[in-house]
Formats: sequence, C-alpha cells, structure tokens
Amino acid sequence: MEAERRVVIVGAGMAGVQTAVALREQGFTGRVLLIGAEPHQPYDRPPLSKAVLLGTAEGSAFDVDFEALGIELRLGVEVTALRPDAHEVDTEAGPVPYDVLVVATGARPVALPGSEGVRGVHLLRTLDDAQRLRPVLDSRHDIVVVGAGWIGAEFTTAAREAGCAVTVVEAAGRPLAGALPDEVAAPMAAWYEESGAALLTHARVAHLEPGEVALEDGRLLPAEAVVVGIGARPATNWLAGSGVALGPEGAVTADAYLRTSAPDVYAVGDCASFPSARYGERLMVHHWDNALQGPRTVAAAIAGEAARPYDPVPYFWSEQFGRFVQYVGHHPAADTMVWRGDPDGAAWSVAWLRGDALVALLAVGRPRDLAQGRKLIEAGTPLDPGLVADPSVPLKSAARA
Repeated sequence: MEAERRVVIVGAGMAGVQTAVALREQGFTGRVLLIGAEPHQPYDRPPLSKAVLLGTAEGSAFDVDFEALGIELRLGVEVTALRPDAHEVDTEAGPVPYDVLVVATGARPVALPGSEGVRGVHLLRTLDDAQRLRPVLDSRHDIVVVGAGWIGAEFTTAAREAGCAVTVVEAAGRPLAGALPDEVAAPMAAWYEESGAALLTHARVAHLEPGEVALEDGRLLPAEAVVVGIGARPATNWLAGSGVALGPEGAVTADAYLRTSAPDVYAVGDCASFPSARYGERLMVHHWDNALQGPRTVAAAIAGEAARPYDPVPYFWSEQFGRFVQYVGHHPAADTMVWRGDPDGAAWSVAWLRGDALVALLAVGRPRDLAQGRKLIEAGTPLDPGLVADPSVPLKSAARA
C-alpha cells in the first residue's frame, strides 16, 4: 500500500527538496526521507555568490516546513554506496532501505590540480565555502580567480564590489569558453576591465604557493586568496559498482521520465542527463531551473500520476558586472545566429534559429526578449529572421503571419 512505501531522496539541494515537496503536492502519502551530506538546513545556492558572500544575508534556507509536510530530514550524513538488489543505500550511519530512491546529489566543483592542501585556495559551491570567503572579501585581499566562467564572473563581481584587487586567469582566449560561441562571449571580456578586474586569457596556472600563483609563462601573481571556478562534475562517485548507468562525464543517464537503469531508482538535477526530443540529443543541465522543474516529473511518476516526458527548454541567469544575463534554450542545435542590438551597448540579445524556429536566446539587459523568446521556443513558432534582427521590434512580433 502507498502509505507503507518509502521514498528516499539522496541530496538536500534544490532538486532533492523540490522532489520531496512535489511528492506531497501530488498526494503521495508514504514515507519521505531526505538525506543531505551537509549539516545545514537545506538551502538555495544562487545567493552564495551574491548576498551570502557579501554578508548581506546569513543564509538562504528554503522556506519549507518539512515537519508539517511529513518529510524526514537526515542532515550531515554522507551516502557512500547503492545496492539496488537489496533496495538499500549505505551511509556513514548504516544502511537505509528504500522502496523508491531518488538520486539528487548534484555536482561537485573541479579542483585545480596541485591545489590540494595549499593555504588560501577556495572553491565556491557550499554555504561553508561562502562563509570562509566572506573574511577574505572583508579584508580586501588581493585575489586570483582561476576560470572566467559563470561562477568566476559572479565571484569577481562580488569581490570588486567589496573593494578587492582581482586578477582572473583563463586558459582559453575569452570568457565562457565552451558555454557560448566566440563572437558572443568576446564582448564580455570588456566587462572585467570596466569593473577594475584584470583578465588574463591564454593563461595557465603552473603551480600555487601560499600568497602566489605562478603561470606557465613565468608570470607571478600575488594572491592572498585563490578562488577556483573551472567547472563542476556530477557527484556520482558513490554509485560506482551499483550498475546504475553513467555517461562519459559521470552523469546518471536517465530516461525521458528521469528513471535510471536500476529498478525503482530515479535521478534529477545536476547529477543526471536526459534525452531531449526537442533538441534531438541528450542534455546535462547544471542550472537552478532544471533542479526546479525535473522533480515534478519524478514525483508524478512515483505518485502514479500520468507523467509527461521531461523535455524542458533550459533556462538560467547570471548577475555579473552590473548586468543581468539570461539564457534560454540550447544553441548547438541552431543553424543561424542573429544579433539584436549592439554588443558594446548596455542591452542586447542574440537569437539562434533552426530553420525559421527559435531554439535559443541570450539576453543581456533585455528581459522582455527572454520572456517572449522562451514562449516562442516552447511553441516552435516560425519567425522572420529580418524582424528578429531589429531590436526595436518585439520578438513576438517577428512571428510569421
């Protein structure tokens, strides 16, 4: 009977918490156990690189009454293994049985080789990370940021706001390498200089010493602190030997309903990839909106509702250097790129089309473009590329008659 079924959710971040909440919203009456590796009350991550880091907020705990919802929390407990045949997960505190398991362990930041144990080297992923970095910003240290990706840009923004001298070291020739095409990311390099930060491209770290970063070209950078932001990998090492299928990047290869290859095991959020019929390929989305949307599919399937295949239009945002940057869709599926506005200006967008249908949009300071673009992508509405290129024309008005 449903009241006797036990759902165990491993991971107490956004994806795990939202799965637990969605189960109750779907009318699931069985037991729900949420296991988190961190000792803190479950919290949201985006404020870590902004309000928490700058000390304008102490935390970002989810506004969820777990007790009222009948959701059991076990915090500060690391899950070490999965045994699907026994329907159990192993933890530091002993085995935990489940009827249904949801893997929501997220991703872990990639450490810079050779940085382990070096004093003053930081990652920024957890609440503890942010709290360790707050005194660094308060003291206005000289900081070297390794990596000019999304997290590097957001941290650099906060550090400059705090009055720190910041040098950003990027191995590629531009910011956001791998995330955006060269011509789209290139204008963003100027944002660093405008903020007063130094951006060094084609620069690789040779080794780290306390107080200093040595580059491969011989340059030495003073660094009372080093913040590493060179990517993240799915936190799935604990699934080794379980038989749960993983992709080459370590993500759980879930199906269209976020089911894994093991019976009664689902995966959601940063730790999972899923097949997208919309884009014709498997996607792995390391962003907040994916961790918010995916749990509804999982909860519906567990609760016995008529779940629809999970095929979202990916969305994320970033606040950096006084700009609000938003992205929706998946641009590698496109065959045409169209600019809307001047990238040297304060507000502009880039639209990607496949045929005459919009498949992705990047908006810098143009939230209306983003909102309209998202609806156009979801609907597959045919557009007139000439009208798309005119920033004075609302994007929705570019729809073909």
